[in-house]
Amino acid sequence: MDHRKALIAMSGGVDSSVAALLMKEQGYDCVGCTMKLYQNEDAGIPKEHTCCSLDDVEDAKRIARYLKIPYYIFNFSHDFRAKIIDRFVWSYENGRTPNPCIDCNRYMKFGKLFERAQILGCDKVVTGHYARIEKQGEQYILKKAADDKKDQSYVLYTMTQQHLRQTMFPLGELQKTTVRKLAEEHGFTNASKPDSQDICFVPHGDYARVIELYSKHPVCPGNFVDSSGAVLGQHRGIIHYTIGQRKGLGISFSEPRYVCAIDSANNTVTLGVSSEVYQRHLTADDFNWISGTAPSGSIRCKAKIRYQQAEQPATATVLPDKTVEVVFDAPQRAVTPGQAVVLYDGDIVLGGGVIRQHRNI
Repeated sequence: MDHRKALIAMSGGVDSSVAALLMKEQGYDCVGCTMKLYQNEDAGIPKEHTCCSLDDVEDAKRIARYLKIPYYIFNFSHDFRAKIIDRFVWSYENGRTPNPCIDCNRYMKFGKLFERAQILGCDKVVTGHYARIEKQGEQYILKKAADDKKDQSYVLYTMTQQHLRQTMFPLGELQKTTVRKLAEEHGFTNASKPDSQDICFVPHGDYARVIELYSKHPVCPGNFVDSSGAVLGQHRGIIHYTIGQRKGLGISFSEPRYVCAIDSANNTVTLGVSSEVYQRHLTADDFNWISGTAPSGSIRCKAKIRYQQAEQPATATVLPDKTVEVVFDAPQRAVTPGQAVVLYDGDIVLGGGVIRQHRNI
């Protein structure tokens, strides 16, 4: 076997731990690492507080010792603040709802981590993502995971051909139950550790607090309006709202009202009835085509506009300015600017981009 060296991103969770185990069993010369992405104070946590991230590092170290592989901690907190947290704050301040996990994959795991891999002489970067990479002819394709319930291809749409060539997802063909069983068989202390649910730098899901911590602008109350512009009441600041939201509006109506639009320029939040939250049409920019080449004309595909959604039939068209227009066969609930739309052909990820706007047609 040729000498092959892999850099394993180890979060301290069961998935990345088993990914490291499988790479070692495949004969790779493995190097484990954890990315330090933020300081406690960045998330509004007292500096002296022992937060869960320290426990995660200890778990990762413990697995690395068990596997007898070198282990490093890379401090990427400066880059993480500039590329992830600042973008997160800007998005909310501009009436968008971001997905920082996608940005983290793009700029950290398949950006900064690739740079470290090159320095360390590693041929591959390995993560515990549930997705598959295959080679078809001269091209690489990104596919959904074998475990439908754990598939993470949606948050990986920014990957390029170079990324796919240098990346391995050892868990792509496995079921989550199998991964936990492997961890148990090897005595991993994190075998039954719960999957992380929150955004890492937003403790307890209180994203408004993080935005206020970082923002250079005061949070200003403004008007709730209806689709005709009539004032319905006052909101607490646009950072507290997202498209489709019903709870926490602080205003009562005879029938349920939902957030239908957020206008940062005028500091207004538009409320409407349930039917007004559905749209068929969106445009997306910053689009990445996995193949490296955008299709000409319109294509039939399936698309999803949020992580937990099943793909829906749609037609996608590349416009002259390189943005992509997606028209769904059926109206979709809460098409949200700032979120990602990802296109699929069966199990294959075609590409994705950031939703810029939506409208009814």
